[in-house]
Amino acid sequence: IEKSLEALKIAREYLASSRPTAVNLFWALDRVWRAASLVETLQQLREVVLREANAIYKEDVDMCRRIGQNGEKFIKDGAGILTHCNAGALATAGQGTALSPMFEAHKKGKKFKVYADETRPLLQGARLTAWELKQAGIDVTVICDNMAGWLMKQGKINAVITGADRIAANGDTANKIGTYSLSILAREHGVPFYIAAPSSTFDLNIKSGAEIPIEQRSAEEVTTFAGTQTAPAGVSVYNPAFDVTEARDIAAIITERGIIEYPGTDNILKCLGSDNM
Repeated sequence: IEKSLEALKIAREYLASSRPTAVNLFWALDRVWRAASLVETLQQLREVVLREANAIYKEDVDMCRRIGQNGEKFIKDGAGILTHCNAGALATAGQGTALSPMFEAHKKGKKFKVYADETRPLLQGARLTAWELKQAGIDVTVICDNMAGWLMKQGKINAVITGADRIAANGDTANKIGTYSLSILAREHGVPFYIAAPSSTFDLNIKSGAEIPIEQRSAEEVTTFAGTQTAPAGVSVYNPAFDVTEARDIAAIITERGIIEYPGTDNILKCLGSDNM
């Protein structure tokens, strides 16, 4: 059992090192590890790890559904909704976080249009989000990342809904690079900006977004496309995978436990309690 626990610990640490910004992964790994560390036999270890993993899966499906049910009210008939990166079924065990309100609104028969940022440099919006929405029968249009401000200026976007990778105690939110820019554009044009995320995304041990570690990605993601070099060889590249949107620019955070309007430490604690600390 000692060797198995040691192997599990090594695997946990390896997986945790893969995504330093996203806190949900740490939450799930720590939860499985806490359960596993209490067992006494190898058979118990197998059973406990599998049971905990299945429990996390089922809870995630339910959390995604409730996020959608809580957030669909922000999608009005005839609205234009902008989203960034991918926070749908391909990124979760359920129907997603940011996309979940769209799926629920669609089930209710609401007619609306989604603009999916392509999300450079890996194009998660164009490759994944657009595919998910199209499969669901939702009207979706892919746009280049730098088009969002002009669409807001034209009045085509009525709300922005994105997911989150980590939310600090004061409501500052880390998400895919480019999200911060969208929040500034939304503020300038009077467009409400919403974050959709489960309670496990909150890191109440971090006071503000300034403390959130930002993952740096490889230069090749920026200098090549589909295997073709698109930038001069040897050019310097800065490629952070995430940025931080300030709480002041977030109209509300949509969680499975309810809506946190004007997100700040007090309102977050009222919704989540202290069990996320």
